[in-house]
Amino acid sequence: MRFSPTLCLLLSASLFAAQPNVVLIMSDDMGWADPGCYGSKVNPTPNIDRLSTEGLRFTSFYATQAVCTSSRTALMTGCYPNRLGLGGAALGPGSKIGLSNDEQTLGTLLRNSGYHTGVIGKWHLGDAPKFLPPAHGFDDSMVLPYSNDMWPLGYLMGDETRRKMYPELPRYVNGHQLGFVKDWVDMDALTSSQGLRAIKFIHDSAGKEKPFFLYLATSMPHVPLGASSDFKGKHATPFADTMADIDRAVGAVLKALREKDVENNTIVIFTSDNGPWLNFGRHAGSAGPFREGKGTTFEGGVRVPCIIKWPGVVKPGRTTDALAANIDFVPTLLEACGGTKPKNAIDGQSFLPLLKGDKESAREAFTYFYGDKLEAIRQGRWKLHLPHAYRSYVDMIPAKQDGQPATTHQRQIGFALYDLQADPGEQVDVREGHPEIVEQLKALADSERKALDAGKRPVGRL
Repeated sequence: MRFSPTLCLLLSASLFAAQPNVVLIMSDDMGWADPGCYGSKVNPTPNIDRLSTEGLRFTSFYATQAVCTSSRTALMTGCYPNRLGLGGAALGPGSKIGLSNDEQTLGTLLRNSGYHTGVIGKWHLGDAPKFLPPAHGFDDSMVLPYSNDMWPLGYLMGDETRRKMYPELPRYVNGHQLGFVKDWVDMDALTSSQGLRAIKFIHDSAGKEKPFFLYLATSMPHVPLGASSDFKGKHATPFADTMADIDRAVGAVLKALREKDVENNTIVIFTSDNGPWLNFGRHAGSAGPFREGKGTTFEGGVRVPCIIKWPGVVKPGRTTDALAANIDFVPTLLEACGGTKPKNAIDGQSFLPLLKGDKESAREAFTYFYGDKLEAIRQGRWKLHLPHAYRSYVDMIPAKQDGQPATTHQRQIGFALYDLQADPGEQVDVREGHPEIVEQLKALADSERKALDAGKRPVGRL
């Protein structure tokens, strides 16, 4: 059979029609217990809660490492971040390293599969031109290159202590610097501006020849907190004000999908990059029943909200305790979208059968690295901590002013076994009663460590 240009176009259009759009929303430092559907009685999140009633809510979903750059590396590549030289990282201005251009991101892989791709919000994979979104598969982008606290004005109005640490916070549009987040007015408008850009992307992309992939990585509720005048000072805490602002942006994105008549052919994901930064008090979120928070491999640091809606595929109103992680988004979405497989080996595992209802489980084990150190491993209900030092938020030294960071402590943990089914808060070490489980998990940890070491790849460098 001869394939004329017209026939090729028809076949292409048919293929694209079968591919779902994807909207992946990731907040920053939002704890497991911060949305209402995860138990919050303080934060108003009606749109996130509605997303939960219309989709699948995970209760055992993990960020791959509890720090900004590392978590985003995992989400974008499907690889453990320390495999790519970015474990334990929060890259700052002028970084000499970033995500290697030899790695394929979710943006690259979906664009290669016929998608129009966009990213809005926090990038944090390197701020040099070679590391920015256009070099990593994104057709359209409006990003801050790193966290919103990496700016001269500190955590509170009037704080001048960081002027010598950080330059002005730049905004990049399609790889070109276009303005700054220069003051607290801009900080308060940050969530709204990111939401508006997301709506524009949907309106510009929906209904076209190509399906679209939108990655909306909100800068909030990472401190310093900002919120629009519609919400600022109107809730129980500054954090609740910011949560209301984020929730409105989520609602606006969902409304745009309905208005453009693509809601029923769009996968929507909502999650967070790690747990709450607890030493910021009323400016921080909540890990709920889980121990510790951001920067640790206790459950409070890495167990995060995750909700997935996919009309006609994911049965609405379901909750699952299946073990999965943001490292698994790449293989799951590529399988769901008929995407091109990565050229390099990845660590993620597709949980598409779980979404479709064909299976009740996802991955069998999860390996908790921080930096390049293997700190814990989970298999089923059992979690074994290996000896390591950690940041503890217990008995912090209070800050002088609300919104400034309290002082944490460094503590040590040895081998410790927890039954997460009976003890999700990791309070009762049961290793003496289960020596066979301890040895089994030690062997699994050793195997995982050796496998990762054998497959490390170079970090990107200037």
